[in-house]
Amino acid sequence: MVDANSLELGQGAAVRAGYPFRGGVVAAEQGPAWVVQMKDLDAAGRVRWGQVVRAHLPGRKAPDWLQAADLLVVARGNRFHSACLDEPPGPTVCGPHFFRLRVKPGVPLLPAFLAWQINRAPAQRFLSSHAEGSDQLSIRRGVLESLPLAVPPLDTQRSIVGLAAAANEERLRLEALIRNRQQQLDALAFELLAGSGQAGGLDSAGAGPPQCG
Repeated sequence: MVDANSLELGQGAAVRAGYPFRGGVVAAEQGPAWVVQMKDLDAAGRVRWGQVVRAHLPGRKAPDWLQAADLLVVARGNRFHSACLDEPPGPTVCGPHFFRLRVKPGVPLLPAFLAWQINRAPAQRFLSSHAEGSDQLSIRRGVLESLPLAVPPLDTQRSIVGLAAAANEERLRLEALIRNRQQQLDALAFELLAGSGQAGGLDSAGAGPPQCG
Protein backbone atom coordinates (compact mmCIF):
# COMPACT_ATOMS: atom_id res chain seq x y z
CA MET A 1 0.00 0.00 0.00
CA VAL A 2 1.28 3.46 -0.92
CA ASP A 3 1.60 5.96 1.93
CA ALA A 4 -0.25 9.19 1.17
CA ASN A 5 -1.66 12.22 2.91
CA SER A 6 -5.29 13.20 2.44
CA LEU A 7 -6.51 16.67 1.53
CA GLU A 8 -9.18 18.35 -0.49
CA LEU A 9 -8.27 19.83 -3.84
CA GLY A 10 -8.99 23.38 -2.68
CA GLN A 11 -6.37 22.99 0.05
CA GLY A 12 -3.67 22.17 -2.47
CA ALA A 13 -4.60 24.27 -5.48
CA ALA A 14 -6.22 27.63 -6.20
CA VAL A 15 -9.29 27.27 -8.42
CA ARG A 16 -10.42 30.05 -10.75
CA ALA A 17 -13.15 30.17 -13.37
CA GLY A 18 -12.32 30.69 -17.04
CA TYR A 19 -12.62 34.07 -18.71
CA PRO A 20 -16.33 35.10 -18.90
CA PHE A 21 -16.92 35.47 -22.63
CA ARG A 22 -20.51 36.40 -23.46
CA GLY A 23 -21.50 34.12 -26.31
CA GLY A 24 -18.90 32.40 -28.46
CA VAL A 25 -15.25 33.32 -28.83
CA VAL A 26 -14.78 35.46 -31.95
CA ALA A 27 -11.39 34.85 -33.53
CA ALA A 28 -9.37 37.98 -34.33
CA GLU A 29 -6.00 37.63 -36.02
CA GLN A 30 -4.66 40.69 -34.22
CA GLY A 31 -6.36 39.92 -30.91
CA PRO A 32 -4.25 40.55 -27.80
CA ALA A 33 -4.79 37.11 -26.27
CA TRP A 34 -4.94 33.46 -27.18
CA VAL A 35 -8.05 31.63 -25.95
CA VAL A 36 -8.03 27.91 -25.13
CA GLN A 37 -11.39 26.30 -25.84
CA MET A 38 -12.65 22.74 -25.32
CA LYS A 39 -12.09 21.90 -28.99
CA ASP A 40 -8.39 22.63 -28.53
CA LEU A 41 -7.84 19.61 -26.25
CA ASP A 42 -6.80 16.35 -27.89
CA ALA A 43 -7.77 12.84 -26.73
CA ALA A 44 -4.72 12.69 -24.47
CA GLY A 45 -5.70 15.89 -22.67
CA ARG A 46 -3.07 18.09 -24.29
CA VAL A 47 -3.64 21.52 -25.80
CA ARG A 48 -3.15 21.74 -29.56
CA TRP A 49 -1.48 25.14 -29.44
CA GLY A 50 -1.30 25.32 -33.23
CA GLN A 51 -5.08 25.66 -33.51
CA VAL A 52 -5.70 27.98 -30.55
CA VAL A 53 -7.18 31.26 -31.83
CA ARG A 54 -6.48 34.83 -30.80
CA ALA A 55 -9.32 37.10 -29.71
CA HIS A 56 -10.22 40.37 -28.06
CA LEU A 57 -11.24 40.09 -24.42
CA PRO A 58 -14.62 41.75 -23.79
CA GLY A 59 -15.55 43.40 -20.53
CA ARG A 60 -13.40 44.88 -17.79
CA LYS A 61 -12.39 41.73 -15.95
CA ALA A 62 -8.62 41.56 -15.49
CA PRO A 63 -7.34 38.52 -17.43
CA ASP A 64 -6.12 35.58 -15.36
CA TRP A 65 -3.23 34.66 -17.66
CA LEU A 66 -2.37 30.98 -17.94
CA GLN A 67 1.08 29.76 -16.97
CA ALA A 68 3.07 26.61 -17.61
CA ALA A 69 2.07 23.87 -15.13
CA ASP A 70 -1.43 25.31 -14.69
CA LEU A 71 -4.24 22.77 -15.01
CA LEU A 72 -7.43 23.15 -17.00
CA VAL A 73 -10.41 21.14 -15.80
CA VAL A 74 -13.42 20.77 -18.10
CA ALA A 75 -16.39 22.01 -16.09
CA ARG A 76 -19.21 20.89 -18.41
CA GLY A 77 -20.04 17.72 -20.27
CA ASN A 78 -19.92 14.00 -19.60
CA ARG A 79 -16.34 13.85 -18.36
CA PHE A 80 -14.59 16.44 -16.24
CA HIS A 81 -11.06 15.70 -17.36
CA SER A 82 -7.96 17.72 -16.70
CA ALA A 83 -5.00 18.90 -18.80
CA CYS A 84 -1.63 20.04 -17.46
CA LEU A 85 -0.27 22.89 -19.58
CA ASP A 86 3.15 23.39 -21.05
CA GLU A 87 4.33 26.93 -21.88
CA PRO A 88 1.59 29.03 -23.55
CA PRO A 89 2.58 30.87 -26.76
CA GLY A 90 1.86 34.27 -25.23
CA PRO A 91 -0.84 35.98 -23.14
CA THR A 92 -3.46 33.23 -22.89
CA VAL A 93 -6.76 32.70 -21.11
CA CYS A 94 -9.14 29.75 -21.02
CA GLY A 95 -12.82 29.88 -21.92
CA PRO A 96 -15.69 29.73 -19.42
CA HIS A 97 -16.13 25.96 -19.85
CA PHE A 98 -12.94 25.44 -17.83
CA PHE A 99 -11.68 25.86 -14.31
CA ARG A 100 -8.05 26.88 -13.99
CA LEU A 101 -6.07 25.20 -11.20
CA ARG A 102 -2.71 26.32 -9.88
CA VAL A 103 -0.88 24.40 -7.16
CA LYS A 104 -0.38 26.61 -4.12
CA PRO A 105 3.17 27.57 -3.10
CA GLY A 106 4.72 25.18 -0.62
CA VAL A 107 2.26 22.34 -1.28
CA PRO A 108 4.18 19.13 -2.16
CA LEU A 109 1.98 18.35 -5.14
CA LEU A 110 3.18 17.93 -8.73
CA PRO A 111 0.78 19.52 -11.24
CA ALA A 112 1.13 16.54 -13.58
CA PHE A 113 0.27 14.18 -10.71
CA LEU A 114 -2.76 16.28 -9.79
CA ALA A 115 -3.95 16.14 -13.41
CA TRP A 116 -3.44 12.37 -13.45
CA GLN A 117 -5.43 11.88 -10.24
CA ILE A 118 -8.31 14.06 -11.44
CA ASN A 119 -8.53 11.97 -14.62
CA ARG A 120 -8.68 8.62 -12.84
CA ALA A 121 -11.86 6.73 -11.98
CA PRO A 122 -12.23 7.65 -8.26
CA ALA A 123 -12.12 11.40 -8.94
CA GLN A 124 -14.30 11.12 -12.03
CA ARG A 125 -16.93 9.20 -10.07
CA PHE A 126 -16.91 11.83 -7.34
CA LEU A 127 -17.30 14.69 -9.82
CA SER A 128 -19.98 12.90 -11.85
CA SER A 129 -21.98 12.10 -8.72
CA HIS A 130 -21.98 15.79 -7.76
CA ALA A 131 -22.66 17.16 -11.26
CA GLU A 132 -25.81 19.20 -11.85
CA GLY A 133 -28.00 19.96 -14.84
CA SER A 134 -30.49 18.30 -17.16
CA ASP A 135 -29.49 19.20 -20.72
CA GLN A 136 -25.79 19.42 -19.90
CA LEU A 137 -24.02 18.34 -16.74
CA SER A 138 -21.69 20.76 -14.99
CA ILE A 139 -19.76 20.99 -11.75
CA ARG A 140 -19.59 23.94 -9.41
CA ARG A 141 -16.34 25.41 -8.16
CA GLY A 142 -17.12 24.32 -4.62
CA VAL A 143 -17.55 20.72 -5.73
CA LEU A 144 -14.16 20.72 -7.45
CA GLU A 145 -12.52 22.30 -4.41
CA SER A 146 -13.98 19.55 -2.20
CA LEU A 147 -12.59 16.72 -4.35
CA PRO A 148 -10.67 14.36 -2.01
CA LEU A 149 -7.05 13.72 -3.00
CA ALA A 150 -4.40 11.27 -1.88
CA VAL A 151 -0.97 12.90 -1.98
CA PRO A 152 2.01 10.52 -1.70
CA PRO A 153 5.67 11.64 -1.41
CA LEU A 154 7.08 13.53 -4.39
CA ASP A 155 9.25 10.61 -5.50
CA THR A 156 6.15 8.42 -5.67
CA GLN A 157 4.29 11.13 -7.57
CA ARG A 158 7.10 11.32 -10.14
CA SER A 159 7.05 7.54 -10.56
CA ILE A 160 3.30 7.52 -11.14
CA VAL A 161 3.53 10.39 -13.65
CA GLY A 162 6.27 8.51 -15.50
CA LEU A 163 4.21 5.32 -15.55
CA ALA A 164 1.18 7.23 -16.85
CA ALA A 165 3.27 8.85 -19.60
CA ALA A 166 4.63 5.45 -20.67
CA ALA A 167 1.09 4.00 -20.74
CA ASN A 168 -0.11 6.91 -22.87
CA GLU A 169 2.73 6.43 -25.36
CA GLU A 170 1.89 2.74 -25.53
CA ARG A 171 -1.76 3.58 -26.23
CA LEU A 172 -0.80 5.99 -29.00
CA ARG A 173 1.45 3.37 -30.63
CA LEU A 174 -1.30 0.75 -30.46
CA GLU A 175 -3.86 3.14 -31.95
CA ALA A 176 -1.44 3.97 -34.78
CA LEU A 177 -0.89 0.25 -35.40
CA ILE A 178 -4.66 -0.38 -35.52
CA ARG A 179 -5.15 2.48 -38.00
CA ASN A 180 -2.32 1.14 -40.16
CA ARG A 181 -3.81 -2.36 -40.17
CA GLN A 182 -7.24 -1.03 -41.11
CA GLN A 183 -5.72 0.92 -44.00
CA GLN A 184 -3.90 -2.21 -45.18
CA LEU A 185 -7.12 -4.24 -45.06
CA ASP A 186 -9.03 -1.53 -46.94
CA ALA A 187 -6.33 -1.43 -49.61
CA LEU A 188 -6.49 -5.22 -49.90
CA ALA A 189 -10.28 -5.08 -50.33
CA PHE A 190 -9.95 -2.55 -53.16
CA GLU A 191 -7.25 -4.66 -54.84
CA LEU A 192 -9.50 -7.74 -54.70
CA LEU A 193 -12.40 -5.84 -56.25
CA ALA A 194 -10.17 -4.36 -58.94
CA GLY A 195 -8.82 -7.82 -59.77
CA SER A 196 -12.32 -9.25 -60.03
CA GLY A 197 -13.51 -6.45 -62.31
CA GLN A 198 -16.16 -5.37 -59.80
CA ALA A 199 -14.59 -2.08 -58.70
CA GLY A 200 -16.93 -0.09 -60.95
CA GLY A 201 -19.94 -1.56 -59.17
CA LEU A 202 -19.29 0.36 -55.96
CA ASP A 203 -22.16 2.83 -56.12
CA SER A 204 -24.36 4.26 -53.43
CA ALA A 205 -26.76 1.34 -53.71
CA GLY A 206 -24.21 -1.39 -53.27
CA ALA A 207 -21.45 0.21 -51.23
CA GLY A 208 -22.62 -1.17 -47.89
CA PRO A 209 -21.27 -4.42 -46.43
CA PRO A 210 -23.30 -7.61 -46.84
CA GLN A 211 -25.54 -8.49 -43.90
CA CYS A 212 -24.61 -11.53 -41.81
CA GLY A 213 -27.14 -14.26 -41.33
